Amino acid sequence: MISIRIRNLTKRFGAVTALHGLDLEIEPGELFFLLGPSGCGKTTLLRCLAGFYIPEEGSIFFGDEDVTQLAPHKRNTGMMFQSYALWPHMSVEENVAFGLEERKLPRAEIRAKVGEALESVHMGAYAGRRPNELSGGQQQRVALARALVIRPRCLLLDEPLSNLDARLRLEMRSEIRRVCKEFRLTTVYVTHDQKEALSVSDRMAVLDGGRILQVGSPQEVYRRPSCRTVADFIGETNFIPGRLLSSSGGRARVSTGIGELEGVLGDPSAQPAAGLAVTVSVRPECWSIAGSPAGPNAVRGRIGASVYLGENAQYDFVAGSTTIKVLELNPRLVGRPGTEEFFASVRPEDVVVLAD
Repeated sequence: MISIRIRNLTKRFGAVTALHGLDLEIEPGELFFLLGPSGCGKTTLLRCLAGFYIPEEGSIFFGDEDVTQLAPHKRNTGMMFQSYALWPHMSVEENVAFGLEERKLPRAEIRAKVGEALESVHMGAYAGRRPNELSGGQQQRVALARALVIRPRCLLLDEPLSNLDARLRLEMRSEIRRVCKEFRLTTVYVTHDQKEALSVSDRMAVLDGGRILQVGSPQEVYRRPSCRTVADFIGETNFIPGRLLSSSGGRARVSTGIGELEGVLGDPSAQPAAGLAVTVSVRPECWSIAGSPAGPNAVRGRIGASVYLGENAQYDFVAGSTTIKVLELNPRLVGRPGTEEFFASVRPEDVVVLAD
């Protein structure tokens, strides 16, 4: 296992700066996700790690070794592409063996390592097949085996599940995590799929415009977004404009169009002044609806439109001129829109105050 350290990394394409002085540290054996919208710089960063792009400024370390200027084949990284890039004229076994043959390993050693790699992804029985005789999920497993067989120092994955259907994506999420942890690989995984990142990663970095906006565990990034862009990209949320009344010790009190709300600062190190325009972020599932107020953050209103989804229901909760999205698990209020009044309540720790 190795750590990956990125220091002041800048990459330009002509007049366009794709990465702006990034600093990042990935721990040994960590499954680390790069997440963000199209064009945010996540694939550019992955390709810098692989050696396909050489940065104009900054450095990349694998452990204590500076690999910034090393050619790709000298970095010993395993790369898995979005398209899988399997040779159509080769068998599964030959595809997986290709990297070892390029390294001039003895034939017997190649056979042993290929067999082990295929067994690790449950594809040993398919060694003699061609890629066009495999399903999408099976091709994905072969591409993973090919990346693993060279015993890479780290594994780099570029949106590996994007070509699979929804059911296979769910299956392969846990499979990729199992394999990475079993091989104790430091893994960097690029995706734009928030659910994928939340369910698989140890930590993640959210990028936008070639800059890192936030780094943290899935729980930290989802529950405590540091800015509006992160809150908007990771999951669904309600944005409520307001004005800061007071803040102390990472807590805050905000005046909004639906009343005063107590919450926490998205950036706990910030010291915003009273009177500052802010945005409050509250996830739909954090609200609870009842006939009476519960706690300090209770908003009076009524249920507008609703969508029943079986295990949950989505409501438009109308409070004056403001509509709040509310998600209710095990729904009981479906079919009760109209003039009946309720209270939507939320705990202060689920009210995240973001500077505009």
